[in-house]
Amino acid sequence: MKLIQIIREEIVPLSSRQNLVLLITIACVFQFVLFYTPALADEAVNQAKSQSNIENNLIINDSISKDATIDSEAAKLINTAIASSTPETPAASSTPAVKVLKTSTHVITAYNSEVAQTDNDPCTTANGFNVCLHGVEDTIAANFLKFGTKVQIPELFGDRVFVVRDRMNKKHPNRIDVWMKEKHEAVHFGVKVAKIQVIE
Repeated sequence: MKLIQIIREEIVPLSSRQNLVLLITIACVFQFVLFYTPALADEAVNQAKSQSNIENNLIINDSISKDATIDSEAAKLINTAIASSTPETPAASSTPAVKVLKTSTHVITAYNSEVAQTDNDPCTTANGFNVCLHGVEDTIAANFLKFGTKVQIPELFGDRVFVVRDRMNKKHPNRIDVWMKEKHEAVHFGVKVAKIQVIE
């Protein structure tokens, strides 16, 4: 107010009406400056915060993307290293390794529990085992192996384990006969030559 009085009295002598207009004008200027400045300042601060948040999000997303790429590349390198350092195993790695005692090649045929193929008690083998009750195709007849000997025939039956429980006609000293439940399966099997493995 002192400034207004100095202006009014010394610099520009004004009438009372002009004084009133000057006062209203100055009041309006101060009102505008004092009222809008904090709002403008708040808006500027909010815009700065918003811009900062956007930039931070971009930096974080870029960092995450780079980390994911690095992790993906690291995983590939680790998998490659593991694959190259691990010796290859057969597809049937879940089956335990067997110790092969000896191998030999034989003529292999198949038979069923029929009187015409066996004797008057077709379900009972030479060592007294009932294949019909057992119902599993894991019995073989062989004259050159002891009862209870475990045998595999990988070329024909993969890793299936057979047990010697029966004998053949004496005219087949080196042949192996595989017991099968169904006659048509035995007929279809026919006569084959394959390597056998006697296992522990």
